[in-house]
Order: sequence, then structure tokens, then C-alpha cells
Amino acid sequence: MAELSGTTVVLADDHAIVREGFAALCEVNGMRVVGQCADGPAAVETILEKKPDFAIIDLHMPGLTGIEVIRRVRGAGCVTKIMILSISREDKPVIEALRAGADAYLLKDGPGRHLLDAISYVRDGGQYVSPLLKGAALFTKPEAAAPDDPLATLSPREMEVFRYLVEGMRAKDIAELLRISPKTVDTYRATLMRKLNVHDIVGLVKFAIERNLTGKKDK
Repeated sequence: MAELSGTTVVLADDHAIVREGFAALCEVNGMRVVGQCADGPAAVETILEKKPDFAIIDLHMPGLTGIEVIRRVRGAGCVTKIMILSISREDKPVIEALRAGADAYLLKDGPGRHLLDAISYVRDGGQYVSPLLKGAALFTKPEAAAPDDPLATLSPREMEVFRYLVEGMRAKDIAELLRISPKTVDTYRATLMRKLNVHDIVGLVKFAIERNLTGKKDK
């Protein structure tokens, strides 16, 4: 993938074999691994020092978790794209990672091409969640949906509001998270409901459940 040539990467995982595997994958595709570390504090220090294009970090590391690393890096104003690696397929860590400022959530047991897809996707401004996860469509740009799927009509911002509404968040909280006004959230909500042909939050949640976009089961 020529477009990845020269991309700088920091890898953080407490298992050397995992780091070496991802390092090899990055380097064979033209990327430069500028740092490797085995714990959370070292990850923060290395990311802030090297300021790589991407940081690929484990969700669970000694010292600091991947979520805590993200918060410290973002708190320092660093704009490095951060990708979380995990074996967990639960919704909660995905949501926590994205809320903390992660740009991607990848499964360690997924194929290597997912890492390359994620890097290209995030470079284009999207958030990437492993397609192996249930509900991944809630976290990715609508272009990934089928052309005849109404989700494909939602803008990236409408998709963000959609997923937070489905989680049960209030407009005020969504506005604070996205740094927009509650009135703007209401506008996005009205627009996305019209596009999806639903008329209330209950209908929105049902829409997500019917398409297996949440971990909930319709009764």
C-alpha cells in the first residue's frame, strides 16, 4: 500500500511477540516503527516524545490501561492517531475507547489486513472498528454500509449522534461530548430520524436492534 509509505508508528503491548508481529506487518508495508514499549507509562512517554502518525496500543497493559494512555496523550494536546488492540469483543471497551479519543479499535485475532484498512480509513478522517465486532456499523462511516441501506444516507456526524442516542445518552451530554450545542444535536437527531424513517428514540433503538447493531436482543 504505497499511500502508507513513510507513515510513522509507535507500538505498545506487553507481549514482545505481538509487538514484533505488528512491527513486521507495518514495515513490510512501508511504514516506520519509531518506538516500541511494554507498559502504559512508557507508551505515554514515547508517543509524546516521538509524536508518530499512529500509535497502536494494547487495551490492557501494566502501569496504565490503553484508555488511560489515550486520556493522557489527548490531555497533552497530542494529535497522534491512536488505535486500540484488544481481545475483547464486548461493546463497553469499544465505547470507552472511542469516547476517550481512540481512532480505531482492532481485535488481536483479526486478520492483518484489518490493521492496514484501519490506518487508511483513519487517515481519511474516519473511526474504524473491527468488522468482526457486532455493531461495527455504528462506529464506522456510512460509506461502509450497503448502498441500499438507509444507514448509508447518514453523514459521519449523524452516525455519531445516532450511536450515542442508541446508547441512551441525553442531547445535553452528546453536545458536550461532540463540542456542539444541544440545539445542533436536536437538528441532527431530527434529520437522521427522517432519513431512517423512525419517529422516536424507541424506534431508533429498535432500528439498531433489528440490524444487529447493538448487543441487545429484541424481545
